[in-house]
Amino acid sequence: MLIDADSQPLRVLGRTSLFKRMASGRESRVQLMAANVDTLFVVTSCNQEFNLSRLERYLALALDAGVEPVLVLTKADLSDQATLDDLRADATSLRPGMAVVIVDARSADAVARLSPWCQSGRTVALAGSSGVGKSTLVNSLSRAAVQEIGAIRDGDDKGRHTTTARTLHLLSGGGLLLDSPGMRELQLGECATGLASLFGEIEKLACRCRFSDCRHLGEAGCAVAAAAASGELDARRLANYLKLKSEQGQAAEVLVEKQRKDRNSGRTSRSGQRQKRDQNTE
Repeated sequence: MLIDADSQPLRVLGRTSLFKRMASGRESRVQLMAANVDTLFVVTSCNQEFNLSRLERYLALALDAGVEPVLVLTKADLSDQATLDDLRADATSLRPGMAVVIVDARSADAVARLSPWCQSGRTVALAGSSGVGKSTLVNSLSRAAVQEIGAIRDGDDKGRHTTTARTLHLLSGGGLLLDSPGMRELQLGECATGLASLFGEIEKLACRCRFSDCRHLGEAGCAVAAAAASGELDARRLANYLKLKSEQGQAAEVLVEKQRKDRNSGRTSRSGQRQKRDQNTE
């Protein structure tokens, strides 16, 4: 927002980026999560929590918002070098050229490796499941114990919700760090741009399908299915693409229907108000 010398608003500046998802629960609405973010640190850990399909959800969200995603793999101290190399290779395969940083979130080394994205004038947001070390990372980057840290379960390495609200922290380098509660559910809304960017190789193959409306579910002449059958296309990646594509399509339909109902409700309300005014003037 621009303000004048008397602290009065002159105009509201447009957003440079916007994160949004479908709200959890039964209510069909878009939940706005954060705006004007430059970089999203997608945080996961080097244990059982590491899941490529879950990471693709966060990456689609970031790319749809027009924000640079960086994969941050925490708890590096719990794995040997061979395991870390495999995890880095798997993470890098999700998007060519994307930065993948492996850290022990408790150490000063984490601050050094992530500092290029935390400079003055930059805003970084953290996203990831509970228990992956986001709060520990916030404390290290802030150089202070600003967030409470909780333990994870031994059986599946999942954490509990220690962080319960979004918080904004000023970093020593002048940047801003936005921390959010861990997400048990990240339901994508209208995210066609993000999915197309993340799964570009599948979108390119789809242009070679016999039918323009091919769903890639076994239709004749499907180039995508043929690539998966030959091993050219990773079967897991295709399955997740189809799942996310279906999910965002359903979300788009739900939102369109909600908008239609809201318009009809508005018309009904205005009609009732007019009838009431007419009766009062009789």
